[in-house]
Amino acid sequence: MRFLYCFTLSILLLWAACSTQQYDIIIRNGTVIDGSGKKGFNADVAIRDGRIAKIAKDIPGKAKQIIDAEGSVVSPGFIDMLSWACGPIWYDGTVPSVVRQGITTAVLGEGWSMGPVNENVKKEMAGWWQEYEIPYDWQTLDDYLRLIEQRGTSVNIASCVGATTLRMYVIGFEDRRATPAELQQMKDLLRREMEAGALGLASSLVYTPAFYADTHELIDLAKVAAEYDGVYASHIRGEGSDLLKALDEFITICEQANIRGEIYHLKAAGKENWPLLEKAIAKIEAARQRGLRIYADIYPYTAGATGLDATLPPWAKEGGDEALVKRLQNKKLRGSIKKEILTSFEGWENFYRMAGGGKGILISYLSEKNQELQGKYLSEAATQRGYSDELEFLFDLLIEENGGGGGIYFLMPEENVVRKIQLPWVSFDTDEDAYRPTGPMSKRHPHPRAYGTFPRILGKYVREEKVIPLEEAIRKMTSLAAKVARLSDRGLLQPGKAADVVVFNPKTVTDHATYTEPHRFATGIEYVLVNGRIVVEKEQHTGAKPGRVLRKTP
Repeated sequence: MRFLYCFTLSILLLWAACSTQQYDIIIRNGTVIDGSGKKGFNADVAIRDGRIAKIAKDIPGKAKQIIDAEGSVVSPGFIDMLSWACGPIWYDGTVPSVVRQGITTAVLGEGWSMGPVNENVKKEMAGWWQEYEIPYDWQTLDDYLRLIEQRGTSVNIASCVGATTLRMYVIGFEDRRATPAELQQMKDLLRREMEAGALGLASSLVYTPAFYADTHELIDLAKVAAEYDGVYASHIRGEGSDLLKALDEFITICEQANIRGEIYHLKAAGKENWPLLEKAIAKIEAARQRGLRIYADIYPYTAGATGLDATLPPWAKEGGDEALVKRLQNKKLRGSIKKEILTSFEGWENFYRMAGGGKGILISYLSEKNQELQGKYLSEAATQRGYSDELEFLFDLLIEENGGGGGIYFLMPEENVVRKIQLPWVSFDTDEDAYRPTGPMSKRHPHPRAYGTFPRILGKYVREEKVIPLEEAIRKMTSLAAKVARLSDRGLLQPGKAADVVVFNPKTVTDHATYTEPHRFATGIEYVLVNGRIVVEKEQHTGAKPGRVLRKTP
């Protein structure tokens, strides 16, 4: 009897302990959409020690904080597959334009990564984000990532190693093939970063000096990333008239390196090239049917954004910004550049022609002396400055800006955007920096995707236009992205997974940033949790910085 009494007492004590079990947070009464693509269900989500502890109806027990999510959706945190927040996050780790749209993980490294750094790389990057006075005083990408974690950030970060950075580190801005010794040095640098947990190798082949790398160089580098189950991500060599040829190169690299592939911001750019999108999709799906692991990401807008120097042929930029300025100051070379812009259809990405000229190019950022031109179309700014020829104005502006400055380029039709959103192997990206509407982080005129990408999918394309079901949109934003990046404890709401969570109102979530007024936060993103801590509460940033560096896991 005594044994039975003790056993019964133990059971009762255990039950009592469980019934008053402590959690850090319980999110109650929400519709849980877990990221798998399965239909949502009503349940509570309990969080303890930065992880999902339990998902069930009416979870018993106490918590330090209760979030009432009735009428709202509870989903995994969104993963931005292509972020340029790497500079701003050093300056202000709260990155409000990022987390207030529900992003809990930002993947960095499109072509350029924040390491490895030597004098070649530092000299080039010194002209970027000058308003933040970034010292670039680290040596490796892993050094940079550790530094950000030490300084504190509200968002998790992970990064690929930039193929452009590797080439810049070893060769500089020279237009030539790498020697065997130089290629080996690039491979050694890549291997060191892969061993430290980098996600893979990333290229941006329309830009110099990345444009100067041939396919064999990229295959050899991708093979190193493949040894570590990394990804090869690429802004492919052509998105306009050379789109199909560029896809063939990308597929060849993935096939010969036996590596997972991610196409950055898939598009067919330029009105005459819009019909190429269907052929591109067919080419990708044929490769997938052959067993190649190829994916893509997009932003849900008809315009892209990049430097103003993207309007110029690659040969004009060999040697870097100083060499470019000298060519633009040379009357004969300036004439040659202008002629090629106006007549060239193939061999390089002619952003000026793809945007339909200056009326399709919105100036997004300039140095302080020219900032009154930000937010104006190139054609409008040329007239304001008294130019009858907008290319002559552009050349003089690039000289004043020492080769810098940015533009928003209107390149795509809405029907192509919708078509891409529906593809099951496509996730999403912002392809933008981080901002806030006041202070130094508000001085540029960004693309509205910086504030609105993920809410735009949920509001415009899911709720209003019913392009895809909500569960499918969440899958693309979360588990699909995590699968490609190999972030194994993100992307799903499951017990044991990291507690990156978004609570949003599906009836009200809306993006408000526009091309003319970009510094506007989305609404309807009610709560954002990163590693179990609340970063956004009732649509306001809490100032918390629980973000971590995420490294690739098998």
